[in-house]
Order: sequence, then C-alpha cells, then structure tokens
Amino acid sequence: MTLQVPQTRDDSFSHEIFERDQRSEQAFVLALMERVVHGVSTRKVTEITEALCGTSFSKSTVSALSAGLDPHVRAFHERRLTASSPFVRVDALGLTVREDDRVVSKAALIATGIRDDGGREILGLEIGDSESFAAWEDFFKGLKGRGLKGILWVISDSHAGLVEAARKPFQGVAWQRCQVHLLRNILGHTPSRHRAEVAAPAKRIFQAPDLAEARRQLAAFVARFETIAPKVVACLEEGFENAVSVMVLPEKYRRRLRTTNRQERLNEEIRRRERVIRIFPAVASAHRLIGSLLVEQHEAWAGQRYLNMDEFHEWLAVRHPAGPPWEQVVSLS
Repeated sequence: MTLQVPQTRDDSFSHEIFERDQRSEQAFVLALMERVVHGVSTRKVTEITEALCGTSFSKSTVSALSAGLDPHVRAFHERRLTASSPFVRVDALGLTVREDDRVVSKAALIATGIRDDGGREILGLEIGDSESFAAWEDFFKGLKGRGLKGILWVISDSHAGLVEAARKPFQGVAWQRCQVHLLRNILGHTPSRHRAEVAAPAKRIFQAPDLAEARRQLAAFVARFETIAPKVVACLEEGFENAVSVMVLPEKYRRRLRTTNRQERLNEEIRRRERVIRIFPAVASAHRLIGSLLVEQHEAWAGQRYLNMDEFHEWLAVRHPAGPPWEQVVSLS
C-alpha cells in the first residue's frame, strides 16, 4: 500500500492511520529521538531514529509529539479504580535514567490485578528512586487513594519492604511469595554437587496436593538435608509459609497464583524495548514508554475473563458468611 504523506515544514503532520493502537510505538520512537536530541545516543541509535523520523528533527518536534501522548498515558495511570481486586501481582524493574547530568538507577513499580469478576487490569505504574520500603509504601498508598479495594493476596518476589508496605494501607492482606524465585534462591544456596539431589524434593513440596502434604514433604526435606546443607534448609524454612499461602484456595486458583510468571511475561515485553533505549534521557521518557506499553496491555485484556471466580466466591462465602471482607481486616491463617 502506497500512502501520500504531505511534507510539512515543522514535521507536525501525522496521518490518522498511524495513530490508532500505536501509542507504545510513538513512545519508543520518542525515547530514541530524545536520546539524540540530548546528545546521549550511540551512532546506531542515531541511524535508527533518522530512518524512522526523517533526516532531522528538533527539540520542538519532540515536545510537540510528547504533548499529544503524555496526557493520555497520565490519565490512564491516574484513573479511578472502581473494582475489587482480590489478587494483586506486583514487581519492580530496574532502569537506568539520565538525571541532572548523571546516570542513575531507578525502579519501575508495576501492579496488575485480578478483579472479583475474573478479569485482569493494569492497576498502576510508578517510577521511584529504589525498591525501598518508602517507595513501595508510596506506591500502595497511591493505589488505595485511587480506589483500589478488596485485596486479599499480594503475589510477588521477595522485594525489600514490599510486604510491610502493602499491609499498612491494606490491613490483613496475605503475601504469596513466588515459588519459582524461592526455588532459585534455595538452589543458589546449594553446593553444586548437591543441586540435582536437592531440586526434586524441593519441587515436590510445592507440588503437594494440599497444605498438610506440603508440610510432610517439608519435614522430610529438613530431616534429609539439615546436616549436609543447613543454609538450604534455613532458606526453605524461612520462605515456606509465605510460599504456600494460596494453598488454602481451591486448587484451580493455586496454579495461577503461586508464581509471578504472568508478571514476568509482561516485564519481558517492556525489557525488549528498554534494552534498545539502554539509558532513558529522563524519567518522563521512561514513564511514557512503559506507561504506553501498559495501556495497550490493559486494552488487550479488556473483555477477557482470566479466571472463573465462581468457585472462589463460594469458598469466600464459607470463610466470611457475613459478606466479602472488602476493605475490612481479614484473617487468612
């Protein structure tokens, strides 16, 4: 298909055919353009950007394009959250950003929710200085301030300060520690000569059909390895209770909620773009690109049911006959 595209003096023309469903592409190209404009690009990035945007562009062109994209992304990530989300997955991505003529590390905090109707949605994005307790606390307070309610479980890796930060605004929330990451930690503490021997019984613990069997498998593991691999046993015992938190749920929900694998897939798509940028020219550029990708993912999930929640609501009714414990202190022990 051949398109007749007018050549304008200020590069302001943009055909409507390119605008639909292409926010992330616009944000990606803008990030590349900003790198060149700020003088922090490599030769390869310059060549790619000029091929995408023409032989030259200016700061005013970048500003004009950003002005059309930023309000939409900001409005989405500041929108009111109206549904109850019993299950919330959170993760952090490390980024490199140029700030005040220095290259610094930042963390993109991302939350996705599984609503009580079984649908999924992007809940929020915040780019902070680190993955500290203070950063997570501000993130969760922001989510609650926008209306997030009904959280029963937070599913995540073991990020510093995350669980304590989540429990302050959402009292009684339970933590499901990612089983895959815990197994990696266990094997990381295991001497190389014992790794094959440790891996199989460790996996059996988390593959148990119920909590009682998981505890029996744990006891057998401890008896077998506490002498030859005490650090491994200590690591497993420390993380066990949080790693089997969702085992109180009906079995179909455990499979989906025991790890952060779904969140990792989302992160991989972000990383695919972030690797090309390498160093974001500003925090706003990072927020624009990651935020645009998350908007498009949210739209892709719209209208899809990720989980059938009927059995969950039956389970919840037995546990809490007075009604769903949204925004109440709950006990899930």
